[in-house]
Amino acid sequence: MLSMTGYGSAAVQRNQREVTAEIRTVNHRFLDLSMKLPKGFLKWEDAVRRQVSQKLSRGHADIFVTYRNRREDAVQVELNAPLLKQYVAAVEQMAADGLPPGTALPDASYYASLPGVLTEQSAPDDEDEVAALLSEALEEALRGVGEMRAREGEALKKDLGAHLSALKELHALMEEPAREAPALYARQLAARLNQLGASVSEERLSQEVALFADRAAVDEELSRLSSHIAQMEKLLDSPGPVGKKLDFLLQEMNREVNTIASKSPSLALTDLAVNAKNEIEKLREQAQNVE
Repeated sequence: MLSMTGYGSAAVQRNQREVTAEIRTVNHRFLDLSMKLPKGFLKWEDAVRRQVSQKLSRGHADIFVTYRNRREDAVQVELNAPLLKQYVAAVEQMAADGLPPGTALPDASYYASLPGVLTEQSAPDDEDEVAALLSEALEEALRGVGEMRAREGEALKKDLGAHLSALKELHALMEEPAREAPALYARQLAARLNQLGASVSEERLSQEVALFADRAAVDEELSRLSSHIAQMEKLLDSPGPVGKKLDFLLQEMNREVNTIASKSPSLALTDLAVNAKNEIEKLREQAQNVE
């Protein structure tokens, strides 16, 4: 069992190039990926999605990627010669039009600092190597995410198992008051009739009890609830994603317990059903974090 909460990061370096990847995941009904990639990496967005989707089947994932190229040939400096000539001509004109005789004209460093004279541009990069670094960084970060999700999943499994055991015990306790409900109703009805001084034949009383037993019967609901509990026990030990299956089973469990509570003829059975609903709600809260 895996949790949907995880974190992993990695930095991969080669030939003075470095790609870092950071991945954070939280619970979500479906697989939802949000990416922040460096400029120039958008061409690999689909490849990133495919790689992450191979490891994650459910949850929201924030993916952050950075890139550094420290190679000497990573940046090219270009001189805008026509613009430089215009700057030089303008300064010489200023000198001719009024600067005091002997005033020193600016040196090359002055012109180099003027806007647009020198521009930096990224040199063409080795895309195959950068793509390989990206894939390696993502794989390492995903490994960290998977390890954390596995640890969190073990804790979830333990907690889910405890609540499921409590629900199983409540289910077992429901069987006796459900089975004894018709007899209890018969005694209560007979006592009430006797209190009122009403005279009813045994046959009529039996018919009334039979009708009540049919309306209040929860055997089918208890049987289905037992089946759902058994299926969930198997899911807790199943490899791979089980979150959606757990969601469905818990909806069905809740439906059965609601029906039992609505048909309950006794306070004891009602109390047990209320406690069962409480355990199912705790199971649902935890199952929201299961992949």
